[in-house]
Amino acid sequence: MSRTSVAPADMIRQWLLLVVISLCVSQCHGGCSEVDSLTKAVVGERFLLGCISCKRREEVPARATVDWHFKPLEEEEFRYIFHYDHPSAFILHEDFMDRLNWKGTQDSDIQAGAISITNVTFEDAGTYRCTFHRTLLLPLHIVNVTVEKEVELSVVAVASQGLTAVISEIMMYVLIVVLQLWLIVVLVYCYKKTSDEHEAWEARKALKAQAELLESKDPCDGVQPE
Repeated sequence: MSRTSVAPADMIRQWLLLVVISLCVSQCHGGCSEVDSLTKAVVGERFLLGCISCKRREEVPARATVDWHFKPLEEEEFRYIFHYDHPSAFILHEDFMDRLNWKGTQDSDIQAGAISITNVTFEDAGTYRCTFHRTLLLPLHIVNVTVEKEVELSVVAVASQGLTAVISEIMMYVLIVVLQLWLIVVLVYCYKKTSDEHEAWEARKALKAQAELLESKDPCDGVQPE
């Protein structure tokens, strides 16, 4: 049996999704954006299952673990297939042994929980559930939050898609990347503006203190009586 090849359009789409996930994987979480996973895989190829859960307040420190479950077509029960607790990854089902790889955040404050499946088969089609177990480390107490996301994955023998749909999807991911870069620029600008205003305020404060000192000084000081 000859091996099918991935269409260039699908390669571009997966690469763009990986770029978006990489922005969340990086230490600068200011550009985190929740993007849905792709949903069509090709037999015999690698597929990236995307799963992103952004914190509402980036300045709050947190730690998280991620679980993946899988429900095959025509079945009712989910199978526990993968667990990640930085820096350890565990494949928990024999059908996925040596075929799952962690592609998410590389520290304990996880916001991107993506995994990749190698050598996709038709049996991999079904529902995948990604679960974040996040602990927010607030100053006075801790808060536990659970977030679940599902991906309906279909598997085809040969990749195919209309040109218009491919272009639309590419433009969507390009727009997301541009917006995230713009957000980073805005954050840097606001930080610089705040810093400049603080320095100007300190300078005005110093000048005011100097003026008050001069006004309070007795003009007769240093004058000797005849």
